[in-house]
Amino acid sequence: MKIRYLLHNAYGGGGTIRSVVNQANALCDEHDVEIASVYRTGDDTVFAIDPRVRLVPLTELRETGARRSDRPGQRSRLANKTRRFRNPLPHRHDSRYRNWDPLVDLTIIRYLRSARGGVLVTTRPALNLLSAWFGSRKAIRIAQDHMNLGLYKPPLRAAILRAYPRLDAVAVLTEHDRATYAAGFGDRKVRLERIPNGIPPWPLPPAQLESKVLVAAGRLVRQKGFDLLITAFAAVSARHPDWQLRIFGWGAKKAKLTAQIAELGLTGRVRLEGPTRRLDHELAAASGYVLSSRFEGLPLVLLEAASAGVPAVAFDCPTGPAEIIEHGRNGLLVPPKDVAGLAEGMNRLIEQPAERRAMGAAARADSGRFAMAKVRDDWERLFTDLAAARGWSPPAPALGPGEQQSGHDRHDRQHQ
Repeated sequence: MKIRYLLHNAYGGGGTIRSVVNQANALCDEHDVEIASVYRTGDDTVFAIDPRVRLVPLTELRETGARRSDRPGQRSRLANKTRRFRNPLPHRHDSRYRNWDPLVDLTIIRYLRSARGGVLVTTRPALNLLSAWFGSRKAIRIAQDHMNLGLYKPPLRAAILRAYPRLDAVAVLTEHDRATYAAGFGDRKVRLERIPNGIPPWPLPPAQLESKVLVAAGRLVRQKGFDLLITAFAAVSARHPDWQLRIFGWGAKKAKLTAQIAELGLTGRVRLEGPTRRLDHELAAASGYVLSSRFEGLPLVLLEAASAGVPAVAFDCPTGPAEIIEHGRNGLLVPPKDVAGLAEGMNRLIEQPAERRAMGAAARADSGRFAMAKVRDDWERLFTDLAAARGWSPPAPALGPGEQQSGHDRHDRQHQ
């Protein structure tokens, strides 16, 4: 079966990108898989993509609107002019729309129209909305929501609830979000599937949990709450000055976070390490993971920490952590934005090494619920069900030497 994923930027380092790459890599054994990227912000992707998966940049643009060949800060004259006009399309309510212009819209729509047959999976509200209104009905169209409906502003939420029933299915990460969508759609018939993020097999031995290091990771943006984490760690450091907090990631808040670290006297104890392609090694060398997000979908890095056998302390933010962590058994949950509670959770990991090891072992055992092989099977079951609803026959088996394909077989395969 032909499976196409459409991402805003496949060259970035966010959780949505990593989740989609994991899916594509897992599916390409049995399917013809393609990842299309609206933008191309680098020469190479952050996450390793299986060579059998085609990577298709739709534009040679950076998210600023400049072409990759332009000087830094340069933007095309046409794009600057078109930005003056209000875009009537519903995807304008997505926060990412500010990075787009009508030429980018047209490029995306042309790609959606060209995806005839097979499965088309779009991965954020703006792309889902464009697929709903402009995507070819000759393809099975699936919207993935990597965040959660309740966090979207009312205009975007209204656009979603109006458009998504035009699609074949909507896939969400958590049971909470499935219930939220079901309530929003009411009597309208929409296929809702809860399929969580999946994690590949852990490539290293389990963490020993003996180092004096706590780890956090994610984009340096307000959502991830690293400002709250740094404040909380100041209290931890006062009791345990020999422990370190290492934060991996990049983003717009780096300068502010650096200044906050200096103001709290935590230089050398809290380290902004920048992005890494070796987060698995960093987790394996840590004794705890901390998630300080104000909101999430289903945090993939929390699943990776569990797979490594690293216990986590996390804000019980909407949504995701509560579907991964059972408080006191395989990690610690703290009320959202409770900085003092987060500090106490970190102190508990530090001061109770036997409990830390027990929670890490339980987290590792529980991580099998999110194994990529299981998640792949969930996706394939959905694809098969939707294809059967269309009356599509299964793909023909590979031909042996000297065999010929009939005209009927060719016609069937054109619709897979």
